[in-house]
Amino acid sequence: MNKKKTFQEVTKIWCDAKRPIVKHSTLCAYLLTLQTHLLPQFGAMETITECDVQQFVINKCAEGLAKKTVRDMVAVLKSVVKYGNKHGIFPFEEWDIEYPTDTGNRLLPTLSLNHQRILMHHLIEQPTPQNIGVLLALCTGMRIGEVCALKWEDVDFAQKTITVRHTVGRIYNCESKTTERIHSAPKTKNSCREIPISKQLFQSLKVVRKQSQATYVVGTSVQSKEPRSYRDYFSRLLKRLNIPHLVFHGLRHTFATRCIESQCDYKTVSVILGHSNVATTLNLYVHPNLSQKKRCIDRMSNFLGIT
Repeated sequence: MNKKKTFQEVTKIWCDAKRPIVKHSTLCAYLLTLQTHLLPQFGAMETITECDVQQFVINKCAEGLAKKTVRDMVAVLKSVVKYGNKHGIFPFEEWDIEYPTDTGNRLLPTLSLNHQRILMHHLIEQPTPQNIGVLLALCTGMRIGEVCALKWEDVDFAQKTITVRHTVGRIYNCESKTTERIHSAPKTKNSCREIPISKQLFQSLKVVRKQSQATYVVGTSVQSKEPRSYRDYFSRLLKRLNIPHLVFHGLRHTFATRCIESQCDYKTVSVILGHSNVATTLNLYVHPNLSQKKRCIDRMSNFLGIT
């Protein structure tokens, strides 16, 4: 093995190796995770044991961070350490990390059916370049970055489809200590997708298209709408309509929940949402209640034909 280095020293070499390979936004996310969570804990260490990582996981979960967030941190940690081991500058033995068990299903933020109807009536009655993005999210499940990056050229009025090709977001650049607005392809290959346009959304899009000279569907500027400012607009809109506060991503959850409630098949919902696999959709949105479970048991019993 070459001269041993600290985790912080290995991190710098790892980042330089990653820089030409990963997207700029991905590298910035890695750097933020490292600087905020990993380097304060492991920076000076020359070896990191399974016990060290297990305690880190327990502490982060106890702070209230989501299990997925902590898993992502550990993935970055492992990538750096394995890189160091491969180049003979940092030891690594496989870790078997356990994560605290969830105490119950975390309820996703969604609109009630009544509040959804109030909001949709307002949006359909007032189809404007500002309102159309909220209706898009409610009728397609698109993420806010995808909504703000949507161009009119991505809307096919003849086929009544929307093609999701881009996303926009603001990231923190740890190196320059500034934030940057980044246009990029959506987060995964499956996120590039074609979505049919519902009849309610179609009429509103036609009205807004006649009003708009802009390149982008949402807003009137030559630039894409800033997701941060559009979240603020959405919050003010809910307040005006006396609808309880909801994060913008709750519109995506609302769309998916209504699809499942109306008995759309899970695979189709998964494809529309752009999930990487149907398991993600099932884990997030499919939670059968007791009556559904009873129907399932009765159906199986009847199929057996045993009296």
